Amino acid sequence: MDDVLLDTMRRVTRRRLFGSACAGVGSVALASLLSREAGAMAVPGLPGLPHHEPKAKRIVMLWQGGGPSHVDLFDPKPVMREQAGKDIPASVRGTTRLSTMSSGYSRWPVVPAIKGFRRYGAAGIEMSEMLPHVGGIADDICLVRSMHTESVNHAPGVTFFLTGSQVPGRPSMGAWLSYGLGCETQDLPAFVVMTSSDKGKTCGQLFFDYYWGAGFLPSRFQGVRFRNTGDPVPYLANPAGVSRAARRALLDDIAAMNAAHLADYGDPEIDTRIAQYEMAYRMQASVPDLVDFSGEPRHVLDRYGPDVHTKGTFASNCLIARRLLERGTRFVQLMHAGWDQHGNLFTQLEEQCRDTEGPSAALVSDLKERGMLEDTLVVWGGEFGRTPFGQGDANKPNGRDHFGRAFSWWLAGGGVKAGHVYGATDDYAWNVTADPVHVHDMQATLMHLAGIDHTRLTFRYQGRQFRLTDVHGHVVRGILA
Repeated sequence: MDDVLLDTMRRVTRRRLFGSACAGVGSVALASLLSREAGAMAVPGLPGLPHHEPKAKRIVMLWQGGGPSHVDLFDPKPVMREQAGKDIPASVRGTTRLSTMSSGYSRWPVVPAIKGFRRYGAAGIEMSEMLPHVGGIADDICLVRSMHTESVNHAPGVTFFLTGSQVPGRPSMGAWLSYGLGCETQDLPAFVVMTSSDKGKTCGQLFFDYYWGAGFLPSRFQGVRFRNTGDPVPYLANPAGVSRAARRALLDDIAAMNAAHLADYGDPEIDTRIAQYEMAYRMQASVPDLVDFSGEPRHVLDRYGPDVHTKGTFASNCLIARRLLERGTRFVQLMHAGWDQHGNLFTQLEEQCRDTEGPSAALVSDLKERGMLEDTLVVWGGEFGRTPFGQGDANKPNGRDHFGRAFSWWLAGGGVKAGHVYGATDDYAWNVTADPVHVHDMQATLMHLAGIDHTRLTFRYQGRQFRLTDVHGHVVRGILA
């Protein structure tokens, strides 16, 4: 039986035993809550966690929504250039599941990478010439070329990786980590989410709240989303005429009522209400400083690129992510839309790289320069890759469809091998030929790097024990340092 359920049962037992004496119990709970100075102590995780010494004390997920093309960016295939325009052999295609946009095609014309590849770093990792900045950190990254998934559409694919199921309703990875490991600061949330999109808004993919939700975990473990316009979170400023001391007095009175109610009913969501009011109060002081870049050195701002000065851009969010991580936030999830090139591959893909690959590399370099990369895990990837064959007119294709049979991710820091390539695909970047890494395997590996045995962090719900990886997943030892 999990600790939250036991705690709830104990509270219900107290209610039955003490009856009207609950006010005294509420006062004790309130005194415990209000005696803590802002930021004076961390929010603890579950007893016994981490299960082992973590390599990554914090994780930043650079989610590239829409499906970055592994064929064009990370997996060079000279044979495809030789076979350009010819159909990919049926022996290669097999019975691969494709989306309804291309599953009925009668032709499968090879479309080679739209730009050349080059070797980067002392490791000589081959990547697209459209990725010069990521190439500049080649000796810091581990490039995984053998990812695979069952998903063929965006929302199920994103949900699958971030929650372990293609159907919404499960806790997200950040929620699991917050639940298991707690938070190192009380001034900021343990789990923060920021979203952005390509400048032309060509992708059209939506970011749903359940991508960072708590599912059946208590809702205080869900991600806190920072907005792109106005204040990062609502109501940072008090109303006119309300001082910070008056706000504190009001929250104290509300907390007293909530604590009494909690002692009476034992509802974990009342716990959440108390914790969130307190967090909101602290964030009124911590968030304005967080998003103020005026103290950042010029060379750091220049590294992230000119978009760093524009609120809501991927570049700005990357710098905020670094500032969150160094202030104690455990899991930062940046979600960027724009990688869904069905009909504009030859124009939009390069634009997308220009907007995002510089800030991604800047974040890694920034963390390394500050001595944080060693125990911070940076993860870059999307829900799937793109088809090796062209989409549209078979005689002049101008896009690629979704493709989950094989695709690429990269990771840096936090206990992964640096300057390393893991896994391989066939001559058409269609089938994984060495060291396959399934979605659940990657989840298990990220949890392992954070000090968690993915089979042991569970939560009982509707009569069974759930975990992020469901009943699957193996740690990928080949990418560990």
